[in-house]
Amino acid sequence: MQVQTSLAAKPEGRPGSGPLIPPLTESARPLRQQVFERIRAAGQIPRAQLARELAVSPASVTSATYELIAAGLIEETTTASPEGRGRPAVSLAVRAEALLVAGMKLSDHEHTAVIVDFAGNLIASGMMRRRPGAVDLHELLEATETLLDQVCTQAGIERRQLAALGMGVPGFVDTAEGVVLWSSVLTGRQVPLATEVSARLSVPVIIDNDANLVALAELWFGVGRGLTDFAVVTIEHGLGMGFVMNHRLYRGAQRLGMELGHTKVQLDGALCRCGQRGCLEAYVADYALAREATTALDWGHRESQPIELLLESLYDHAKGGDAIAHSIFRRAGRYLAVGLSNVVNLFDPALIILSGNRMRYDYLYAPETLDEMRNLVIRSGRPLPPIEVHAWGDQLWARGATALALSSVTEALLNRR
Repeated sequence: MQVQTSLAAKPEGRPGSGPLIPPLTESARPLRQQVFERIRAAGQIPRAQLARELAVSPASVTSATYELIAAGLIEETTTASPEGRGRPAVSLAVRAEALLVAGMKLSDHEHTAVIVDFAGNLIASGMMRRRPGAVDLHELLEATETLLDQVCTQAGIERRQLAALGMGVPGFVDTAEGVVLWSSVLTGRQVPLATEVSARLSVPVIIDNDANLVALAELWFGVGRGLTDFAVVTIEHGLGMGFVMNHRLYRGAQRLGMELGHTKVQLDGALCRCGQRGCLEAYVADYALAREATTALDWGHRESQPIELLLESLYDHAKGGDAIAHSIFRRAGRYLAVGLSNVVNLFDPALIILSGNRMRYDYLYAPETLDEMRNLVIRSGRPLPPIEVHAWGDQLWARGATALALSSVTEALLNRR
């Protein structure tokens, strides 16, 4: 690491002070965009309520909604009054049939895809099993095309009818550049995956780290909709984290932040699949549990088994009273407690969500694990954030990918002149 030192130069003129905030920031979005997002979040909402919630004049809301209706993005809906008398109430809603997007999660053992309409309603879903391990780009593109065609057929549409495809990929992903720097599903590095998939499928593609998409799924469709700040920690083939800050997904300066699984918990420790040692993931993820099982239980003869079967067997042994099997989960839980306490100490989230298929293994979040986390958190005298366990399947991850696609498409539509 190079450390630079310098003497401060005497400023000339009046350079000013304070943050240089651009004239238009995310917190000062165009009124048309604010109106649309509020309608989408509400499902349906009257104009008068829109004006009150946005603290703008009814005339401004009328002007903005007129543009959105003319663009075919929202529509007027009517609902009968509760008493059944008088005129039906007129509300505004997103025009669901305006467009369709797809979302896809790529993983080490299976790929999942869904299609939703413009309002986020699920239209079709599909899943494809795959052989574990990294594959080359050509093989991944073929699998992506096959799965997308499968869900398009189920939805009764053609690929060209999709406005965008959002994709979640494990590993280090630069969403702005559409580049996968490293992933457990790809043999190559620095892969321009968004460009390659888009060229293969003739559909605009946006990619992101898969854990970010679980956070997006909770933000758009789950318990995170009403929260300002929350964290999602995912435990599956790896360990990931997505963090929502001020209702927005936080990615970091280079879009590579929130890699909780690759924070170090042991110097010169266990080998992680990223190539480094001592990562939290190397003690908690499924391959870490399987590695411990084959060594501690002398299960070397079972290494050729699918990892899901091996873990289920390990879990059954622990439930059946096997002390060694129980200690493997207990050790992983203790490391998880370290990771969760660091999340609390660093970010102070309103809620932590534990998500992923491995949440079936309740030893990972047993009372003693959560007690250990509490002991590692700064003692401020204030209550700790609640922890919720959401053992969703891969479809939730794919729905997060549709939220990524919807967000991108909406941004482009609303910023058209």
